[in-house]
Amino acid sequence: QVELVESGGGSVQAGGSLSLSCVGPDITFINYAMGWFRQAPGMEREFVAAISRAGVTNYTDSVKDRFTISRGDPQSTIYLQMNNLKPEDTAVYYCAARRSPILRIAVGQYDLWGQGTQVTVSS
Repeated sequence: QVELVESGGGSVQAGGSLSLSCVGPDITFINYAMGWFRQAPGMEREFVAAISRAGVTNYTDSVKDRFTISRGDPQSTIYLQMNNLKPEDTAVYYCAARRSPILRIAVGQYDLWGQGTQVTVSS
């Protein structure tokens, strides 16, 4: 059963932008903290951004001032706007949901995951 579905990945040149979306076909995110993670080939899955139920956000340092996480209205969609993309942003990006209103940054603290969407940034 697919619980979260990401979309919006693709290939861009450095300096370009992409917008990722995440929906939960059978759930709404209103009581969940939500996060975006990424995994590059041969690397561990890493935290990118998260948003609490109250709208508090947190970002890994490498994407601050370039990426923005937000909730849609109604709260059944999560977005990740990615600007000024760099080759090191290349990875599979995953949406994750946590059955708690409080955001966390650890992979193991999220309960639901999508299958991921590929983002490729060329120099």
